[in-house]
Amino acid sequence: MKRKWEARLKQIEERASHYEREPLSLVYRPRLSKPEEPPSIWKLFHRQTQAFNFVKSCKEDVHVFALEYKVGDGQRIYLVTTYTQLWFYYKSRRNLLHCYEVIPENAVCKLYFDLEFNRLANPGADGKKMVALLVEHVCKALQQFYRVSCSAEDVLILDSSTNEKFSRHLIFQLHDVAFKDNIHVGNFVRKMLEPAFHLIASEDDDMTPETMGHEFSHFSETPVKQGISFSKKSTDKDMGESWTTNSKKLERLGSAKQSSPDLSFLIVKNNVGEKHLFVDLGVYTRNRNFRLYKSSKIGKYVPLEVAEDNKFYPVQSENISKENQYFLSALVSNVRFSDTLRILTCDISQNKQRVENFNHTSTSVETIEGFQCSPYPEIDQFVLLLVNKNGIKGGIRRWKYFFPEELLVYDICKYRWCENIGRAHKSNNIMILVDLKNEVWYQKCHDPICKAENFKSDCFPLPAEVRLLFLLKE
Repeated sequence: MKRKWEARLKQIEERASHYEREPLSLVYRPRLSKPEEPPSIWKLFHRQTQAFNFVKSCKEDVHVFALEYKVGDGQRIYLVTTYTQLWFYYKSRRNLLHCYEVIPENAVCKLYFDLEFNRLANPGADGKKMVALLVEHVCKALQQFYRVSCSAEDVLILDSSTNEKFSRHLIFQLHDVAFKDNIHVGNFVRKMLEPAFHLIASEDDDMTPETMGHEFSHFSETPVKQGISFSKKSTDKDMGESWTTNSKKLERLGSAKQSSPDLSFLIVKNNVGEKHLFVDLGVYTRNRNFRLYKSSKIGKYVPLEVAEDNKFYPVQSENISKENQYFLSALVSNVRFSDTLRILTCDISQNKQRVENFNHTSTSVETIEGFQCSPYPEIDQFVLLLVNKNGIKGGIRRWKYFFPEELLVYDICKYRWCENIGRAHKSNNIMILVDLKNEVWYQKCHDPICKAENFKSDCFPLPAEVRLLFLLKE
């Protein structure tokens, strides 16, 4: 009996020594200490729509990634998992070599660029200098139109260049600032680069740049100061003043006829000698697949790595490695909601007519940001019911969607009742936040005192008819 006990004790000591040398992954420790937690999620789908439908029905903090798996035909499968779990398998670099983040439609995101040019067709081009000049120009534009300060130290630069092609990704790490979605990012980038399109067009009268014929209604910040935004009702006089203000700003940035910046450094040639920009404007589409840090295109062996001229360094954490920090920083849709987060917008002129039509109707409910419904119109209607009662006709001024938290944030107008003070605020508006994962809603507000107290109302359950599982069944 004693020998058996000694043998068992020795086995336990050996096992303890083994786990000291090779500790369990942090990913799975919570599962072992808290068995009541849900199992980890790792789901594959053949269609992107199926993946996003699963995300909508899932309460965990999951995201959609695209995986290339066949050379030549561009076929991809779609993975739904958490950032933490993906990194656990991804960091070994044995598998998952060709991965892409799917930037969700309508989701708040970072400012980003995809840059490339053919080295053989542009033997005199200095890629590093071109990137530095572009970053400088972008920082000036952000300061001029949004009063957002940034520098090269706020830009993560990833490189996957070869002897034949210069290739970079830029992901701006703005402090408490993001864009409404990647469509607005694309609008901003096109308008900012308009002088370069004029340069190309002036050299070739037969060429029509893709931004020609598109006027941009305004750059704005959400929330925007009174009299600058067209997302709310205003008088004709207010509208004229607002359009004048923004038009003058746009002319200073985008008009080649005035003292516009020299963007000739952006113009390169392709392999048949045609001129174009080295900024790829095709990456600002809905549900865009954007290659991950450390991944390469299938059939190629040049992954995206931190560029040698990168000046951005993530804040170090004891629990997260430096490589993991770069991985998280490179994710375009990895933007967390906070009360101090500013949402930037850049609308195109096709909204102008819609604004004018709206402002000449008799309705008393103000429009939703972008003059359209959120991705969840049933929830929009529920929120409108919440703010239309007791003789007060409130409305939705704008909405913002945060993909990581699956959180819809509605800025409310004309309805200011606040649970914190038990009455309506005199001048400050409120917000209704809908947590799609937990299927609850709650109220916060823009009042400085309530914000200082970090006030958040009690959570109330969403009605069954607007819950995602019900809607998916429908």
